[in-house]
Amino acid sequence: MKLQKLLYYAQAWHLVWDDQPLFGERIEAWANGPVVYEVYQLHRGQFTVTDWPAGSPSRLTTSERESVDVVLGTYADLNARKLSHLTHAEQPWQEARHGLHPTDRSSAEITQAAMQEYYSSLDSAQEAVPVDELTWDDWGTTPAATA
Repeated sequence: MKLQKLLYYAQAWHLVWDDQPLFGERIEAWANGPVVYEVYQLHRGQFTVTDWPAGSPSRLTTSERESVDVVLGTYADLNARKLSHLTHAEQPWQEARHGLHPTDRSSAEITQAAMQEYYSSLDSAQEAVPVDELTWDDWGTTPAATA
């Protein structure tokens, strides 16, 4: 689950910073948060992903690598549950799941346009709270905006 959320944030922030997608696969709004279905299929049933024969970091451009590194530096210390809570509190996932019960299955897409618009607004928001400054003790279902 953590890998999926990190992919989501890497895609979202790369869209903001470089105005182009990091990867072409769509992101779906599943009950536990954003999921890249093709990646899910590659590691389905694995609690820990230790081997990744389908890709190589050396294939990333300098800009892509920078985006991934910043996202990992910002989000990698959060566990899967916190990352899931974070994505659930943000507009792109909420809009894609609009009208669904929290546990309903869905393959609704979280569009690149929705991600770019939302995270661009966070990138410039004065009141956004950096991820490393979030307090998790009293999080309800709708935490404050994050950057």
